[in-house]
Amino acid sequence: MSSRLETEWPEHRSAVFGAAYRITGSVADAEDVTQDVWMRAAAQESLDGIRDLRAWLITVAARRAYDLMTSARARRESYVGPWLPEPLLTGPDAAQPVLVDDTVGTAMLLVLEELSPPERVAFVLHQAFEVPYERIAEVLGKSPAACRQLASRARRKVAGAREPRASRAEKEKLIAAFRAAYEKGDGAQLMALLDPDATYVTDGGGKVFAARKVMAGAGHIAAIMLRVSAKLSPRLVPADVNGEPGLIHIRNGRAFAVDTFAVAGGRITAVRRVLNPDKLAHVQAHGK
Repeated sequence: MSSRLETEWPEHRSAVFGAAYRITGSVADAEDVTQDVWMRAAAQESLDGIRDLRAWLITVAARRAYDLMTSARARRESYVGPWLPEPLLTGPDAAQPVLVDDTVGTAMLLVLEELSPPERVAFVLHQAFEVPYERIAEVLGKSPAACRQLASRARRKVAGAREPRASRAEKEKLIAAFRAAYEKGDGAQLMALLDPDATYVTDGGGKVFAARKVMAGAGHIAAIMLRVSAKLSPRLVPADVNGEPGLIHIRNGRAFAVDTFAVAGGRITAVRRVLNPDKLAHVQAHGK
């Protein structure tokens, strides 16, 4: 193993993981990619000829993540119900340190899911990690000019689909009120916090009971949530999820759901709940 890798890997690991997560939307896949990159780099006799090791490592990660994303898209065609990105804990006690910016948020990952795989790779590498187009070309097998066009097209699509942004303080205040109303079973307060046209998305992946369609309307959502709360009586734990305030649902010492939110105009406009246990394995430590 190169001594340079031993010295610099701790500094670059979070970027490797972060690039893979943004491309795949999966913590498990990003962890596998990170391990693969480490093994490939460790197998190199010398890394001294690589001028920018961070860019090289990210490029290797992107190439592997690109392959995984392409196969994952085929699997998602048969995915049961709505698909949501695997929630990534990003607070100070997170197991996976990662560069946090707006490209790691749940809303952004859902937008990225609508891009073509080459557009997504070009956007993530250039926008989040400032990888030059020459290196992106190596990942995609295209010319630098073509990669520049892919990134530009992706930026236009992302700009057109961005959700309105609220301050972190506003989100924390609304989510704290949501938590209190949910745990108390206060339907009137829940409805007051939700935008009249709010949406509620649940990702169970066919593994647990979850709605297979997106639900809409504050009254409808509040009624459904209250039935779930009365049945399960969960403990809701605030957590930093994908760089934003979120909630982890705990029952019998185990995390069984993670909520992320969209906020605009002083109300919650979307609640996105991941219930698929395959996507929550790395969250279990927070259930203790």
